[in-house]
Amino acid sequence: MKTKLTIILFLLLIFKGNAQSNDTISSIKNEDKISYKNFIAPVALITGGALLLRTQTNENLQSDIRNLFGNDFHTKVDNYIQYAPILQIYGGKYLGFKPKNDFLHQTINIIIANAIMGGVVETMKHSFKEERPDHSDNLGFPSGHTATAFTNAALLYYEYKDSNLWYASSGFLFATATGVLRIANNKHYTSDILTGAGIGMAAGLLVSYWHPFQSLSVGKNKKTTAFIYPQLGNQIGMGILVRSN
Repeated sequence: MKTKLTIILFLLLIFKGNAQSNDTISSIKNEDKISYKNFIAPVALITGGALLLRTQTNENLQSDIRNLFGNDFHTKVDNYIQYAPILQIYGGKYLGFKPKNDFLHQTINIIIANAIMGGVVETMKHSFKEERPDHSDNLGFPSGHTATAFTNAALLYYEYKDSNLWYASSGFLFATATGVLRIANNKHYTSDILTGAGIGMAAGLLVSYWHPFQSLSVGKNKKTTAFIYPQLGNQIGMGILVRSN
């Protein structure tokens, strides 16, 4: 009973953060200026992760979730689904949903949001030097996979929230699944996941407000197509294709 209750509380905390982020991001439409209220959910997640760091509760959550999935559980699915919201950002228009931005500005937002997120995550990883639960290295805190997924889930939500709320919100399901699987794979503690989710959500919100290079456009007779795609194989990352004609 204790194990089940602990896991349920953990999952509710993540989904609560997702629900709050939906309200947070939806308020962007009616506000011209950024507000601290828009970052309540990200700050709550980051704070929760920081408070769990190096605690017995963190260890207990790790054991509970590992026992649920099985101590021999291993999957590479989390390496792939972290990028699902990016594919959804580009693919939504082909499913009949209207995005807020064209390909070029979607790509700009994705690049800048992920650059901000990546810089913060890597700085924290090398500053805290927290060992992973599987003892593979000391770059466990925060989770980069989770931060990537939540960054792009936040961008996806902003792109399509006025067109189709369910589609816009679906990225958070992939993001949450990514975080849970990182724990199940024994690569991260709950503290790493919550902090990564908060950082990613904050980066996505910041860029959604910022609209970097919003005035950038190509000539009337030119069409620019930009596409970011996951690179999978010996190295996992993201690539970009930009074409102007």
